[in-house]
Amino acid sequence: MKLRGRAQFALAALAVVVILFVFVFPTRSYLAQRSRVGAARHDLDVLRKQNRELETTARHLQSPSEVQRIARDQFGWAFPGEQLFKVLPAPAPTTTVP
Repeated sequence: MKLRGRAQFALAALAVVVILFVFVFPTRSYLAQRSRVGAARHDLDVLRKQNRELETTARHLQSPSEVQRIARDQFGWAFPGEQLFKVLPAPAPTTTVP
């Protein structure tokens, strides 16, 4: 009789292990994968938005007027015959104590 009780216990334990492997572990794996897919979709949306913004900026930078503006502002370039003048900010006032 003791042997039969142990066999039933072993079968019940085996059934629990089988249920865990068949239902619980795959479900946890599925939920983890679903979470990772959601995060990847969010990252993809952010990257697509940034890509659209960069494409707009790239098109804007290819216009001759923008190239000329950048050359003048950032590099101090001028057309032949033009003179550039740089206006410096006024020095900070100094106070003297009598």
